[in-house]
Amino acid sequence: MPIEFTHVPGKAANGSFFYDFAETATKLSLIEDAGFRKLVVDDPAELLTNMDIAAQTLDRTGSLEVVLTHWAGVIEPMVAARQLAALDRRGGGRLSLRILSEPLEDSDAEARPVGHSVVWQRIDEYLVLLKRLWSNDRPFDHEGAFYSVRGGFVPRKGPHGADLVIRLGGQSGTALKVAGKHADVFELAAGSPDEVRQLMERARSAAAEHGRGGRLRFALPVRIHPDGWTGTSDHKAVEIAGPPPRLALALLPYAALGVEEFMIGGIDRLSEIARFGRETITLVANSLARRETEVPQPGAFASHPFAATLRVLG
Repeated sequence: MPIEFTHVPGKAANGSFFYDFAETATKLSLIEDAGFRKLVVDDPAELLTNMDIAAQTLDRTGSLEVVLTHWAGVIEPMVAARQLAALDRRGGGRLSLRILSEPLEDSDAEARPVGHSVVWQRIDEYLVLLKRLWSNDRPFDHEGAFYSVRGGFVPRKGPHGADLVIRLGGQSGTALKVAGKHADVFELAAGSPDEVRQLMERARSAAAEHGRGGRLRFALPVRIHPDGWTGTSDHKAVEIAGPPPRLALALLPYAALGVEEFMIGGIDRLSEIARFGRETITLVANSLARRETEVPQPGAFASHPFAATLRVLG
């Protein structure tokens, strides 16, 4: 089972990963060469800056895919659909859309109560409109709970059309319903392998209600502590520390569950990126390749104490 690694840049107090793009270009080249398949664009300046950064990243890399962080409601659907289609064309199909849930704008408060379910209802309508705008061959009108569109049409579609990869997450029943309907990649919450397994089962069940159970892929956020770990956690990512063999070993139980992508944060220095790619990514890939040749019985990989893997990695 191929495993993909995605680099999640950090957010430093003195500026983002993308603050100096001349320096960033060097990092992007190294990230690409190190074996990372994707890069998350999630700048502190948020949506409009994210789109500009995504465009520059696509221009300066040849194979790296851009995971663009996006929020429903910041830009009108027709404007967003055109901009995202243009970005997808610019990168030759190397764009995916990561939708985060955010509270509605304060100006909406008088019109409707702002709550968790309302946020997700808005995301649902927003994604329905984006997909329709990316696929329709003639203008259409739409009148919904959150959006009104007249003559909606995007003349130049992206390479993926309505099949642009959508990434969602969440743990509530409401979030899972929307993810089950729209997500191609489900971004998991941090947890033990058993907790992650349970969330994967819930997400698959939600997707199956829309006939999409077999299409859902899973990504797990992981934070690396190359210099050791103080024990403080923000609970947004699985926290691991230690030398490359230990890091690789910590990832294997999640890969055994069917996690196909690790979203790696915590390594932004050039030396850290290079070492993670050279050693940890290679160790994970080699270990999984070895496991596949051994053809274990169903369920054996997930419950195995990894003694054989320790011999490979140690």
